[in-house]
Amino acid sequence: TGEKPDMKTKLKFSSFFKSVIIELDKEMYGPDNHLIEWQRTRSTADNDGFQVIRPGEDTVKSTILLSLFYQPSQYKLSSRLARLLGVHTATRPIILQAMWQYIKIHQLQDPNEREYINCDKYFEQVFEVPRMKFTEIPRRLQSLLLPPDPIAIHHIINKDAPDRSRTACYDVEVDINDPVKSQMLSFMVSSSSQQDIATLDTKKFINDWLASQNRDLKVMTNRMGNPEAEKRAEFYDQHWTKEAVTRYFYAKVQQHRSELEQALGIKHT
Repeated sequence: TGEKPDMKTKLKFSSFFKSVIIELDKEMYGPDNHLIEWQRTRSTADNDGFQVIRPGEDTVKSTILLSLFYQPSQYKLSSRLARLLGVHTATRPIILQAMWQYIKIHQLQDPNEREYINCDKYFEQVFEVPRMKFTEIPRRLQSLLLPPDPIAIHHIINKDAPDRSRTACYDVEVDINDPVKSQMLSFMVSSSSQQDIATLDTKKFINDWLASQNRDLKVMTNRMGNPEAEKRAEFYDQHWTKEAVTRYFYAKVQQHRSELEQALGIKHT
């Protein structure tokens, strides 16, 4: 058993990448010297950055290819399967889940031999078989999963440019471990939590939660009352409406009376 990673530990720059490749101008540096590569291995020690020194001082175009280090691994689907499932790059479980959803929605499971899938014309174009077993899916899927596309950054190295122009910043989205997920998992597998969940009135909990969210929304938007109910005519046909209307007009009359007396300079003693 290994120690749990400290979530407060700062992740280093290289920990987010599986490989970094810098392509320099092939015509300038030749076919054997234009590539600079860093590849992650099991013994790789992560660091906070990379320093690359190139020979020469001429302005040169470069392409930086960053391959993200996905944990768990992610795969890019073949173009036809990606269009079919609406998934471009994902983990294997998510891809299988998307396939199962497609099978259920289009009713491809054989009603008599439920371990078989009767492919529709789109599945048949992808897997090149009219019929297959569920157990065959992982094997047939393997050839349709490709490495994710690297992030490509095009950069010009120019020593004569002003210092500010020589520095470039890029935003790269990466996945990081969410500490809340581990807390949620610990809560769900805890026996005491299971007992609390078992005794919970789910319907009442959801209704109370919705009411709480509704109150918070009214506070944030400064809206009082019940806008949805107030849209309906029956809302105004209740026992309290006549009294409410009377009170409203009485308050308005008193307001106008006070304004008129103030304008005329009438004072009550």
